[in-house]
Amino acid sequence: MAGTLPPARARGARADRGSSARARGEVTFPVPALSEVLAALDALWPPERAEGWDAVGTVCGDPDAEVRRVLFAVDPVQEVADEAVRLGADLLVTHHPLYLRGTTTVAADTFKGKVVHSLIKHDVALHVAHTNADTADPGVSDALAGALDLRILRPWCRTRAIRPAAAAWAGSANSRTR
Repeated sequence: MAGTLPPARARGARADRGSSARARGEVTFPVPALSEVLAALDALWPPERAEGWDAVGTVCGDPDAEVRRVLFAVDPVQEVADEAVRLGADLLVTHHPLYLRGTTTVAADTFKGKVVHSLIKHDVALHVAHTNADTADPGVSDALAGALDLRILRPWCRTRAIRPAAAAWAGSANSRTR
């Protein structure tokens, strides 16, 4: 299925559908399925790069659902789930996992269960990229190193990760020297 985007509107805006949109001079673009978006995310942040203890990947979502709007966040807490619903997001991608260990319930009266119920009820998929995003090249560690103006990048500790996390502090007006 295809959606349309008026030339003057932001790319994150919901796309209009149908030939009348094309007649108005709007740009038509394909609307990807969740499975296609997840494949692209997995190409950026391969799940096999995750630490063995980590819980990355898709928590909920219909692989055939259309994805027009994506919200990125650090933690999958209720406030973020509510924001995803309010913004009309079809996919919520978080850095930290909702479930790091196994669970025995997704009951709506539990903190994590309520998050899952909210997302499913409003057709919002949840996908997690944690240590696989940290060790990607470039990854979260590179973004953090850049934000901190780090200049000498080396591992702090040795792990089984394919590419260790960055960093050593560089002396500058905005950072401490270590």
